[in-house]
Amino acid sequence: MSRRVVRQSKFRHVFGQAAKADQAYEDIRVSKVTWDSSFCAVNPKFLAIIVEAGGGGAFIVLPLAKTGRVDKNYPLVTGHTGPVLDIDWCPHNDNIIASASDDTTIMVWQIPDYTPVRNITEPIITLEGHSKRVGILSWHPTARNVLLSAGGDNVIIIWNVGTGEALLSLDDMHPDIIHSVCWNSNGSLLATTCKDKTLRIIDPRKGKVVAERFAAHEGMRPMRAVFTRQGHIFTTGFTRMSQRELGLWDPNNFEEPVALQEMDTSNGVLLPFYDSDSSIIYLCGKGDSSIRYFEITDEPPFVHYLNTFSSKEPQRGMGFMPKRGLDVSKCEIARFYKLHERKCEPIVMTVPRKSDLFQDDLYPDTPGPEPALEADEWLSGQDAEPVLISLRDGYVPPKHRELRVTKRNILDVRPSSGPRRSQSASDAPLSQHTLETLLEEIKALRERVEAQEQRITALENMLCELVDGTD
Repeated sequence: MSRRVVRQSKFRHVFGQAAKADQAYEDIRVSKVTWDSSFCAVNPKFLAIIVEAGGGGAFIVLPLAKTGRVDKNYPLVTGHTGPVLDIDWCPHNDNIIASASDDTTIMVWQIPDYTPVRNITEPIITLEGHSKRVGILSWHPTARNVLLSAGGDNVIIIWNVGTGEALLSLDDMHPDIIHSVCWNSNGSLLATTCKDKTLRIIDPRKGKVVAERFAAHEGMRPMRAVFTRQGHIFTTGFTRMSQRELGLWDPNNFEEPVALQEMDTSNGVLLPFYDSDSSIIYLCGKGDSSIRYFEITDEPPFVHYLNTFSSKEPQRGMGFMPKRGLDVSKCEIARFYKLHERKCEPIVMTVPRKSDLFQDDLYPDTPGPEPALEADEWLSGQDAEPVLISLRDGYVPPKHRELRVTKRNILDVRPSSGPRRSQSASDAPLSQHTLETLLEEIKALRERVEAQEQRITALENMLCELVDGTD
């Protein structure tokens, strides 16, 4: 008798578990907007959820530790005149979040470590450039202050949040609504899906499509795409008969899929969340009550089904914690934040292990909060892989991150910010402006001035070289 050989994988027994009731976030009026974004963004410090708001758009930001019932008067982040459609935390600063709205604008916000007394209504900067609603946001994985937005005008704009300027505008590549945009690991390429059923690989700095595949999934419903660690593209979509389908593609050979699997019959768009450290892809369907997960390997059939986490209630949206926010002492390899109608429930994915020691094989070095490049370096053509950190001793988010030198002040570029800032500081009660805060701001401004002086010197040197060359 032939014995069936079971595939060896350390992730074969990964299991999901919903947090206890007292670890959930209750009484949150989750947005009812019909838009296929995750409505939730999370990092090691904060949980942000798009909520219902009269006369505009808003989202709530809660410290991760603030579980339980949320006060109905808890301060919101409000400023948009239309519904908020997408939110995304900056990967290089846990206190910075961007929001995109139906009102055609993108706003970037500074979230304080303390709980604000009233609504946060003043963004650090408002980015205006789209002519229709903005539904997709994505920060660059390795370059500081670089933010991508995609709008209903079928345009992708890449911004330098530090100066408020649009670095690049990709406005003639998509003839129809853009459904998803994803950076690769070093931010040199984009994978986009569009209503015209075409999957595109784009080099944003050259402004050209380097590869494309029409009808990666033949159905008309929205498709999603993410880059994998191996450089492949993982897609979710629908067959012509409206069955949900997943695919794996090699951008160097788009003719045939590496793998293509039918899943089930359902209307919910599958949101893929990819963990490059473990090469596991988690599929969360909007309106589903389950999370399916698969391991992607180099061996056929390439996409290996692992398991399904099922619960009773459907999900309105889902947040995915970056690896540095997980509890390594409990062998936690992923954590989701599932949105219900009135609450948010953490779901933990764990690899069962008997040992209490740090599991090196589960936690390779992972992208940390330091950027590898400045915005102008990336724009000039440089690429760099993410700066990695070890999770051996766990990750502790820095306190007062919003007061860190370059990040806050590179971002703080409001017109006439100098006088307005000093005036508001002098008008405010002293208790709000501690000595530490003022010293940090002075130090940051000095650093900013020094950086600008260095830039001027570099430009003067370049000018001299050009003049010498023409002589």
